Amino acid sequence: CNVLLLFGVLVSFGAVLTLPGIAGIVLTMGMAVDANVIIFERIKEELRGGKGLALAIKDGFSNAYSAIIDGNLTTIITGVVLFYFGTGPVKGFATTLVLGIITSLFCAIFITRLLIETRVERKGELKFSTKMTENFLQNVKFSFISKRKYSYIVSGILLIASIISLCTIGLNQGVEFTGGRSYVVKFNETVNVEDVRASLEETFESVADAANSSIEVKQFGADNQIRVVTQYQPEGLEGEEANDAVDRLLFQALDEYFTIEDFGFNEFRTAGDGIAQWGIASSEQVSESISSEMTVNSIVACLIALVAIGIYIAIRFRRWQWALGATAALAHNSILVIGIFSMLYAVMPFNLEVNQAFIAAILTIIGYSINDTVVIFDRIREFMGLYPKRDIKDNIDNAICATLSRTINTSGTTLVTLLAIFIFGGETIRGFVFALILGVIIGTYSSVFIATPIAYDLQRKKAIKADEE
Repeated sequence: CNVLLLFGVLVSFGAVLTLPGIAGIVLTMGMAVDANVIIFERIKEELRGGKGLALAIKDGFSNAYSAIIDGNLTTIITGVVLFYFGTGPVKGFATTLVLGIITSLFCAIFITRLLIETRVERKGELKFSTKMTENFLQNVKFSFISKRKYSYIVSGILLIASIISLCTIGLNQGVEFTGGRSYVVKFNETVNVEDVRASLEETFESVADAANSSIEVKQFGADNQIRVVTQYQPEGLEGEEANDAVDRLLFQALDEYFTIEDFGFNEFRTAGDGIAQWGIASSEQVSESISSEMTVNSIVACLIALVAIGIYIAIRFRRWQWALGATAALAHNSILVIGIFSMLYAVMPFNLEVNQAFIAAILTIIGYSINDTVVIFDRIREFMGLYPKRDIKDNIDNAICATLSRTINTSGTTLVTLLAIFIFGGETIRGFVFALILGVIIGTYSSVFIATPIAYDLQRKKAIKADEE
């Protein structure tokens, strides 16, 4: 129902479905499971408390609404920021993500309930677990707060390593941020990347100085396909004349690697239009002024998303400590993912480029992570209301343990969908999905071991200060 509704809305808007848009749909499917998992876990809790099936279903849905709405609203905030500041494919991704969250909310709250209640009315029974899963993670007694020093140390080491890597190695920035031209060239036979790089460097250095002739060459997917990025700009030429000049230089360097009769510049240049089978499969050009604007917009988008989510959490949970803990964890997640891209882009067999799609991934990670964090915070708030005389540390530990099953199930289902995109989605989207996989793993960890402990430490210091006064 969710996918059917989502496609219906996209068709009514006349939306063009791009590869990032399809990724947004698949990711929505993975995240949509979360609402159902929360509902089912709450129903199971009510059943374990001795309630009848009909009452357990009613109370399970009622108790799940708060966490579902809070978690999805924070993800919608990141989607709106993405849509406003993004361009092209990123807007497509943001559109499908936001619409998908809305349709998944409708399906989880109304369609799922309709199906469950219809089943119970007709059959009189409905099981929410099997013998193997009935008590899955239900009797966990672990003090997460007591172990927070270890998580601070681990995260501190990783953050320092990330910052050092960013300062020394840097990032593999795409043309969106550096300016220049990007080409994907497809050959009719397997080529050696090093030989191709040498030919391109020799050709481009013959017409430009070292600063303007830098060439980046990488294998792109199949053995007969490469990606070329250059910042070379012909002097005195602009627009189509400049594009034509760079394309001719590219053909001059690569002509020897095409073993086809009657293969000339026109065939080489028109492969992306479907006229020829081999040659330039796709190309992209970004001017220096546009790249500067994109860089600023990307930084602003991430900062606005963090601030907007922090304000929402502060208002919703009525304590700034929760907001600071959540936003600190989000910043932690973003820096770690960016740092890992910096450390690994030179050694990974696929492209780890920092481009507009990567910024979309970072903002999606922020949305996913805050969704996970809000569910835990919501349960802590509930426990503090039910057991106001208990120590806050016990309430927090019990709340994390109570939501552990949901955390594992949701992370697992989301990772399954992301792995499916990573394996079958093609080379152009692999780096984007790799960032999301890292984000899900790091985000799940930070919700339990970073966001919640920071909020606890801030509240504990406030309580100690109040006692001293």
